[in-house]
Amino acid sequence: MSRYLRYFVPGGMYFFTVVTHERRRILTTKLGRACLHDAIETVRARSPLDLTGLVLLHDHFHTIWTLPPGDADYPRRWRRIKEEFTKAFLQGGGQEGTVSSSRRKRKERGIWQRRYWEHTLDDEGDFERHMDYIHYNPVKHGLVKCPRDWPYSSFHRLVKEKVYPENWGCVENGVLDFSDLDETAME
Repeated sequence: MSRYLRYFVPGGMYFFTVVTHERRRILTTKLGRACLHDAIETVRARSPLDLTGLVLLHDHFHTIWTLPPGDADYPRRWRRIKEEFTKAFLQGGGQEGTVSSSRRKRKERGIWQRRYWEHTLDDEGDFERHMDYIHYNPVKHGLVKCPRDWPYSSFHRLVKEKVYPENWGCVENGVLDFSDLDETAME
C-alpha cells in the first residue's frame, strides 16, 4: 500500500480537492449542500479554520483554508467533515455508492473517495493562483461561461468585497491559463 506524505505547516494555508466516491453527483443537490455546510460548520465550531475560498461542483469541491497559529491538523478536520456529512446525508435519504469488500473491511461508506488532494500554499502568488483556479473551475468544466453564473462559490462574496470584478474569468474575455498548477492532481 502506498504511503501518502503530507506537508504540515502550523498556521499554514492549504488548498484541498475532495471528491465523491465513484464521482457521484451529490454535492450540488439540496441535501448535499446542506449536509456539507452543516458538517463544515460543526467542525469549525470545535476546530477553527478560516475558509478563504470554496467552489462546490457536482462531484468534487476545492477549498482553501488557513489554520490557527500552531495548528496543522487538517487531516482530523477532514475526517470529521466527511463523517458528519456521511451521517447526515444517509439519514436525510441520500444513497451511497458501491461498498466494496475493502471498504467494508475498513468500515467505510460509499460516499467519499478515501483520499483528498492537498497543497500547502507557499506565498501570496501561490494563494492567488489557487483562488483563481477555484473560481474558474465551473467554467473549466463547461458548466457556465462566467464564474459569476455558478451559484456554489465564494466568488460572489469576493466580488462584493471587490477582490474580483464581476466579469472576471468569463470565456468571452479569454481562457485562463493554469499550466503552472498541477491540474491533474486537482481534478
